[in-house]
Amino acid sequence: MLICPLDFRYGRKEMKAIFSEDRRIDLQLKVEAALARAHAKAGNIPRSAAREITCAASIDIVTRERVYEIEAETKHDVMAVVKALSEKCGTAGNYVHLGATSNDIIDTTTALQMKAALDIVEADLLALLSTLAGLAEKHRNTMCMGRTHGQNAIPTTYGFKVAGYVSEVLRHIERVRESRKRICVGKLSGAIGTAAALGPKAREVQTLMMKDLGLGYEEAATQVVCRDRYTELVCLMAAICTSCERYATEIRNLQRSEIAEVAESFDAKKQVGSSTMAQKRNPITSENICGLSRIVRGFVTPTFENMVLWHERDLSNSSAERFTLPHVMILTDDILAKMETVFRGISVNKENMLRNIKAAKGMIMAEPVMMALTSKGIGRQDAHEIVRSTSMKAEEKGWDLERALWQSPEVKKHFTKEELARVMDPANYLGFAPQMTDDVVAKARKILG
Repeated sequence: MLICPLDFRYGRKEMKAIFSEDRRIDLQLKVEAALARAHAKAGNIPRSAAREITCAASIDIVTRERVYEIEAETKHDVMAVVKALSEKCGTAGNYVHLGATSNDIIDTTTALQMKAALDIVEADLLALLSTLAGLAEKHRNTMCMGRTHGQNAIPTTYGFKVAGYVSEVLRHIERVRESRKRICVGKLSGAIGTAAALGPKAREVQTLMMKDLGLGYEEAATQVVCRDRYTELVCLMAAICTSCERYATEIRNLQRSEIAEVAESFDAKKQVGSSTMAQKRNPITSENICGLSRIVRGFVTPTFENMVLWHERDLSNSSAERFTLPHVMILTDDILAKMETVFRGISVNKENMLRNIKAAKGMIMAEPVMMALTSKGIGRQDAHEIVRSTSMKAEEKGWDLERALWQSPEVKKHFTKEELARVMDPANYLGFAPQMTDDVVAKARKILG
């Protein structure tokens, strides 16, 4: 019986595989094998025993069915893995799990899962960066309306709008790369972190084991890896997903019928927009991204609560983390992949962008007129009042702003009609948007190689 939408609707195969039961058990086996190899290198157990344990430490040999069988009896998931592995190792089974506690295995396995998951997330971010950089470059000069508070503001370019997304994704890539050293961290220090059961070479064994697995290790653990690490991870994934929700929300707004400046791709031959309104072309993927982003943010609160454990630890975090970590990583990957697909297929309607600028009747050029007046020697506040009162008059009479301005004695005193027309031309008030777009794209190209 399928219940969770991750089982049948959301998420991609590669990321979901990392958090599958078979992969989890297989990684726990690999961690147990790395522990045995570390003991052997430190001289604590025979090298032949480590070899036997390593050969048996695979889901192909130690089956999920057998692990579940033992767990049904022991009511302990890690001990079930230990017993199932020991069964396949002969006398070497006596050395399986030597000196370890359950969370040495669980948290180190989680670190391996996070390492693999972050590889995918980083690849997703790089793919999104490449698509956004190309889109920004293509539309560096495509003039469109800038809006604040949902109202027309001043002109910008669509490329510059997208350059803002490029810059944000660059920061997320930096964050992912920089956070790995804190997130991809395992543990081998026993029941409460003192490593007492591991003997005199405990610290050497931990170093050898984590080097073998390509992980850092908790330097002053309790029974678990400190959960601030997972909090950083989940907050970072929530921030990445929220950035995608921001981009998707902008697409949804710009695809509104009355704006119609951009649109998601739509297969006119087969795709259905509505079961009853046959004409509809809805931004369904952007809407999906927004909805799923909210789910990811929803896992932030339990992740913070999982940081607060009794003394050296209790078990209140365990059940919650079985939900939070897999869901957050699977949905982040899904959201990033969908966001890249949306931008790769996006339709940019330049004609409608110009239409919307013209429909503003010059009102978006109030600021450049004010600045032009100050360049003629009028004080900034006086210039502001001239333009403000003239704008109100134009709106009241239904005129465009240029017509109303030309009736102002102050404006006529300082400008010819041709000069005013140049000031009122939106193409002359894009500032350094194209050049700043180029700068951001160049940074992206450097990261992309």
